[in-house]
Amino acid sequence: MEISANLVKELREKTGAGMMDCKKALAETSGDFEKAIEYLRKKGIASASKKAGRATKEGSVSAYIHGEGKVGVLVEINCETDFVARTEQFKNFVKDVSMHIAAAMPLYVQSSEVPAEVIAKEKEIAVAQMAASGKPAAVLEKIAEGKIKKYFEDTCLMNQTFVKDPEKTIEQLQKETIATLGENISIRRFVRFALGEGMKETAEAAH
Repeated sequence: MEISANLVKELREKTGAGMMDCKKALAETSGDFEKAIEYLRKKGIASASKKAGRATKEGSVSAYIHGEGKVGVLVEINCETDFVARTEQFKNFVKDVSMHIAAAMPLYVQSSEVPAEVIAKEKEIAVAQMAASGKPAAVLEKIAEGKIKKYFEDTCLMNQTFVKDPEKTIEQLQKETIATLGENISIRRFVRFALGEGMKETAEAAH
């Protein structure tokens, strides 16, 4: 069924949940507003969104090595208290995120980190690819926006589909973990190393 934008907006304001979570909740409950609220609460998404502004000064910096030393990941994930940082659930979340980074190779934590010049270049490429199609400028603009969205889904950790569960994104996994632990959690930064990466370029630059 068609879910109206106004209903999604109203549910967002009521619960503090994200737009995609609200759309999914309404779709799953056939547009029943009260049932959608209940759906979000059961998933822990509504309460997780309300915790999102709380300070995260504890947590851990963890290392993950994959493929017999072929790929390594360092990730810093923060929470509110040292108590939660020591829980099995938090450690499992850190491990899942680290494994995902190793497999999915994100470049940024979230879309706000993507430099403006990178977005502009991606948009320029998208428009150039469609220029010969004869479509109106407004249509080309919409297509370019779709390409940028896809770029974020490919390169930004929070937008990526979780490798262990394609039904959810890393952002949704984070919200579920926040709901379970009752504390705000934030993925602050990461770095991914792959054996031999960049060696060819370095060797060429030396000659």
